Amino acid sequence: MQTYVLRRTLQAIPLLFILSVMLFLVVRAAPGGPLAQAERNPNITQEQIERQRQRLGLDQPLAVQYAQWMGAVVFEGDLGQSIKSRRPVSEMILERIPNTLMLVGIAFAITLIVAIPLGAISARKQYSALDYTITTFTFAGQSVPIYWMGLMAILIFYVWLDNPFTGRPLLPAGGMYSLGGDKSFGDLLWHLVLPVGTLSLAWIAWYSRFFRASMLEVLNADYVRTARAKGLTNQSVIYVHALRNAVMPLVTMIALDIPTMFAGALFIETIFSWPGMGRLFWEAARGRDYPVLLGVVMINAAVIVVANIVADLLYAMIDPRVQYE
Repeated sequence: MQTYVLRRTLQAIPLLFILSVMLFLVVRAAPGGPLAQAERNPNITQEQIERQRQRLGLDQPLAVQYAQWMGAVVFEGDLGQSIKSRRPVSEMILERIPNTLMLVGIAFAITLIVAIPLGAISARKQYSALDYTITTFTFAGQSVPIYWMGLMAILIFYVWLDNPFTGRPLLPAGGMYSLGGDKSFGDLLWHLVLPVGTLSLAWIAWYSRFFRASMLEVLNADYVRTARAKGLTNQSVIYVHALRNAVMPLVTMIALDIPTMFAGALFIETIFSWPGMGRLFWEAARGRDYPVLLGVVMINAAVIVVANIVADLLYAMIDPRVQYE
């Protein structure tokens, strides 16, 4: 197992290098630039713009810019400095990561707690009224865009519904804490309700439908029919034999979805003004803040690689037949 992890880690180095080159070129190829606003300002001279371009190193060839950036990342662990705020990119990312992990972690935990039982029940009761109800919910959840769901949540729980005791909106529309509040834990949880709820509903719809399909495939397998023929109870067949094997494809799906979760559910963080990685990426993209954009996407790429290695290790834990020696 240790040899496998070491081999996969060494394989990840050239992969991350190739990804870094591609991401660097894609980010720099975006229309506009960090000096676009200054170039449209008639009060700023061309000489001032050129001095700013030299200060940022944008007058250098792309190859030189990439070499300087990658050298700082590899040898100094320095992701650069934000063009807009002039703060270290690593510091800005470290500020946002806990907020994203909190939001996505809670939503993901709720998703698994609800989606796996829903999928299992729907598979067990195939073509029943309960199965049709769950399937209808999952189709609706997959069809409705998450940003529309978030906006409707704000409209219903912030605009339309009021707290009967205080007369104020039932739930806050955004942010982590109330303005002028004491930043208490209760206030934080209150602000988490809408973004976590919206994110969870979208993921529950997707994961429960996926797990239903996986469960149905397993329930029709030969070894499950053999287990039933031996006289095992239906509960034993489902929860001991079928469930464990049905989870295997779900592990792959989770590993592929982790980078999306880590990026902070861009739409949710933007709609609910949640100060996480997704919102940081959106702000950097709007301002063409190249160092911040590159820092966020490179961390996301690294998470993809690590998540796939972890998924492979989980296979061996879930299914003893999987060996990496």
